[in-house]
Amino acid sequence: MDRVLCPGEHGEEQGSVTEHRAVPWQIFPVLSDQQSQGVELVLAYAVPILDKKKTSRLVKEVSALYPLEGQQHLKRVRACPEEASPHPLEMLVCLARPGKEQAEGPRTLSELLPDEQVDRGGLGEPFLVHVPAHPPLTRTQFEEAKFHWPTAFHEDKYVTSALAGLLFSREEKVKMQAYMKRAIGAARQGAEQGMKAVGAVVVDPATEAVLAVGHDCSSASRPLLHATMVCIDLVAHGQGRGTYSFQSYPACTFSPPENREASASKAGRVRKLEARDEGLPYICTGYDLYVTREPCVMCSMALVHSRIQRVFYGAASPDGALGTKFKIHTRPDLNHRFEVFRGILEDQCCSLVRESKADSRASK
Repeated sequence: MDRVLCPGEHGEEQGSVTEHRAVPWQIFPVLSDQQSQGVELVLAYAVPILDKKKTSRLVKEVSALYPLEGQQHLKRVRACPEEASPHPLEMLVCLARPGKEQAEGPRTLSELLPDEQVDRGGLGEPFLVHVPAHPPLTRTQFEEAKFHWPTAFHEDKYVTSALAGLLFSREEKVKMQAYMKRAIGAARQGAEQGMKAVGAVVVDPATEAVLAVGHDCSSASRPLLHATMVCIDLVAHGQGRGTYSFQSYPACTFSPPENREASASKAGRVRKLEARDEGLPYICTGYDLYVTREPCVMCSMALVHSRIQRVFYGAASPDGALGTKFKIHTRPDLNHRFEVFRGILEDQCCSLVRESKADSRASK
């Protein structure tokens, strides 16, 4: 098969850590919809505070009447955004009634704040304002949310670092590149045997050892053997289990792991291992998967069941279940979730897809 080099590729098939000092790609976290979507806004009533000295009393009385249950991220008072405004502060009263304000018109101050419950002295006429419906989960969401109304933000520094591209050091990225090179090499070897050009490797990050290397082995008689499924089965073989034989595919290999108790006790390595009665980790517990193409639904669910720790994929897939079509790894109703990152050697992984399609057309 003719080799097509993508930008940033140096031509080495597998390479070593020291051979890949340049990292001409970016790695992106695949977050949940709640973390990656824009800020949803809802209508709410706010009122001008004309007398700043009465703010404390007004906040106490209005909060007793409208406690904003489920909206604790919204701050009750903000400075007036218009510098030329005659009133210094504005107070959030309550959420508007969906559809009713449009049908019946906005409510008056006396309708919102009855005399017997709130002393309205020091307040102006209410107005409608858009406020964030949910607490922001990322700094990007926070910056957008606070533009509409002051909002509390409990920052997840891990997510912030991931979005800023600061989660992994250059040395870690060089190692990741080497792992994905192994997966690309396996994909090409599989393609030479007539398989789809998709490769994968399983890595134990505690020891930095590559445990399993596999490529797509699917056929009419064995339709389930996508590259990810092959690697999971190879790891299971190493634990005395496994279902399939890969003797016809010499590129699909498994290497026994090092002593995991010793590796897990290294400084900075803290990991909880799920184990079976005989002391073996449950298939892929604590392991990372590097795969050239985004896994499908079947493979993604297999990764859930095998307790993978992290998944790194190069090229997105139209039917991908870890970011493109679905985000199975973020579903709260599943009993295991894992981290997903995309973009490692993306150009080279995309070229595998293009070459595979070209070979398929040529064979027809």
